[in-house]
Amino acid sequence: MSESQNIEWKETWRDEYLKWVCGFANAQGGVLEIGKNDRGEVVGVKGALRLLEEIPNKAQALLGVVVDVNLKSEDGGEYLEIAVDPYPNPISYKGEFYYRSGSTKQVLRGAALSRFLLQKYGRTWDDVPLPGVGLKDLDGRVFDGFRQRGANSERLPQDILDESDEGVIERLQLREAGYLKRAAVLLFHPVPDRFVMEAYVKIGYFRGSELLYQDVIEGDLFTQVDRTMDLLYTKYTRALISYDGVYRVETFPVPREAMREAVINAIIHRDYASPTTIQISVYDDRIAIWNAVQLPSEWAADQLAGELSSNPYNPRIAYAFFRAGMIEAWGRGIRRIAEMCKEAGNPAPEWKLQASGDGLWLRFPFSAAYQVADSPAGSTTAQEAAQETTQETTQERILAELKADPKLTQRMLAERVGLTPDGVKYHLTKLRAAGAIRHVGPTKAGRWEVLK
Repeated sequence: MSESQNIEWKETWRDEYLKWVCGFANAQGGVLEIGKNDRGEVVGVKGALRLLEEIPNKAQALLGVVVDVNLKSEDGGEYLEIAVDPYPNPISYKGEFYYRSGSTKQVLRGAALSRFLLQKYGRTWDDVPLPGVGLKDLDGRVFDGFRQRGANSERLPQDILDESDEGVIERLQLREAGYLKRAAVLLFHPVPDRFVMEAYVKIGYFRGSELLYQDVIEGDLFTQVDRTMDLLYTKYTRALISYDGVYRVETFPVPREAMREAVINAIIHRDYASPTTIQISVYDDRIAIWNAVQLPSEWAADQLAGELSSNPYNPRIAYAFFRAGMIEAWGRGIRRIAEMCKEAGNPAPEWKLQASGDGLWLRFPFSAAYQVADSPAGSTTAQEAAQETTQETTQERILAELKADPKLTQRMLAERVGLTPDGVKYHLTKLRAAGAIRHVGPTKAGRWEVLK
């Protein structure tokens, strides 16, 4: 037998051991045994009768908790057993909050303390009001997109299309005492990272440890999902082309729907109190997603693809995504990721919890068949091949947008195709040089002509 989550041994009593009592009360409860050495052997306890009275009084006076102190005997020696129940409210010792984790005692500070206090009071991070931002600061276009998604998915009635922005906020329960909640800002503000640190997604293409190129995807959470998926499947990965009769078939290294589930899960369940962004690393043989998370204490990373109940870390955000038709009701996203990879003949995805317990890796290995078929010929690298395919796809989208609206500016084009203005300028220059387009009239008030 050894010390564990619920057992701690001390040879003698010191008042500072009330820290351990505090830690047990804040966690799952436990037993502090006085008069045992580090091996759990009874060494006896001095002043047992006095301590039987003193310890409960000090626990009540300094912690506000009630403990049971019992005199026990074992192997011919006596020891004290201090039994501590878990408390529903937070307990502090001299202004600090201690927490029992495994066989250690931790002092909670910063984001960890905020999470702990919210949990004790039955709140979640995204459900907390956020002063300093109002309904007028939110993006009406994002509300329009949400209404349309909800109506199309039949998760919201058709009359949602005529509902005001304020009505949507009330329907999603995103306001309290006149303040918008944090979830409202992440879901509907055009620049949520003004209020929530690192509230964006980073994608990078790596060869070994070298970063070749990267993108930062900002904006509301719905936009982050769409732009992340767009970049992953136009810039960062390359489809293998085959034909089923006359029909063109594209095969990507990770099934698109599996990746979409993974991106949505990362965005919904991220611990936004942690100042670290979602990171997606693309390699020649895999895609890895890192996310700051806090799994329920009874969960483990290797259980994620199994039968687990839905337990969203940010339930207000998850509810909005459900109403928009972007997630399932019962938390089947993780199982679906594994199932879709299996159906596509891909290796099983892998989940690995970071050693510190506050980050989760999801790794999508590419199949051996894909890697062989995708191997570049001659001196062309995989990066160059992917970029060539990406450029063709992007330029086709630009041409389509210009045909539909010849008066688009470079900035408007950038918003529609998910590029920076400099990126659009680069592609327009290429298309002009190829004789595919020309600009007629003054620079700021002219129009585009698509020539081929």
